[in-house]
Amino acid sequence: MSLEPKKQPIVIRRVIRKGGSHGGAWKIAYADFATAMMAFFLLLWILNATDDQQRAAIAGYFQDPALFEAGSPVLTVPAGEGSGNAPSIIDFEGGFAPSPEGWSPSRLEALAQRLDAARLESLRVSLQAALDDSAALAPYKEQLLIDVVPEGLRIQIIDRENRPMFDLGSARLRPHAAAILEEIGTMIETVPNPTAISGHTDARPYTSPDYTNWELSTDRANAARRALIAGGMPDEQVGRIVGLGSSAPADPEHPSAPINRRISIVVMRLEAAEAAFAHDSATIELPGD
Repeated sequence: MSLEPKKQPIVIRRVIRKGGSHGGAWKIAYADFATAMMAFFLLLWILNATDDQQRAAIAGYFQDPALFEAGSPVLTVPAGEGSGNAPSIIDFEGGFAPSPEGWSPSRLEALAQRLDAARLESLRVSLQAALDDSAALAPYKEQLLIDVVPEGLRIQIIDRENRPMFDLGSARLRPHAAAILEEIGTMIETVPNPTAISGHTDARPYTSPDYTNWELSTDRANAARRALIAGGMPDEQVGRIVGLGSSAPADPEHPSAPINRRISIVVMRLEAAEAAFAHDSATIELPGD
């Protein structure tokens, strides 16, 4: 009689499911994908249908929507839709078309400031894009400084060693400097803001006692004004011409450095321009009146 244990047979069970559901997770993922693609193409359409100024206004809305609560975005299509003309997505200079009825003066003023800031931001973006893309301005990129100051958008054209804007001791523009100013004038024309132009020199004294750095800086500012107007900026947009000589150096520690020789153009905020020019236009009361 064998004492070996019995071997149990190995049973392999295969379960074959017929029919049934694969679950609905893929539908949610597909819906998310379709929504994202729709938002993406909508973004591309908005970018193509608006200019820099309108996009700046849209950005202003999302930064402070309270200013626009009383109104709503207005989408307009010109007459003859389908004729090939591109529609204007926003029918208002600077952005949205709010309804100002019943607004307080402070809120209206805040809206005006917001739209004014949008215009200047649009101009800044356009100037920076021109610096990056323009073949004419590319060699002089280091001589153009663009920044925002309390008065508005400031554009400075500075001298570089071996690349001055003017002939030595003269108010005659070099051809490359005139080309830069004309290009800037073309862009400034797109906004209604007043412009203040100031000329600066270094601290080296002028040789003639009757013609100093004060006169030279003023004449150079005037030469810049003429070049801006040649580029398209209206003459009436010029609010102020100032010659500051060497009194406001860009590099106070090196008063003779080339960077101190510069032309400064400030596209002024409307509020700042009103405050600056109000005193100049005040009525003068003569004794005995």
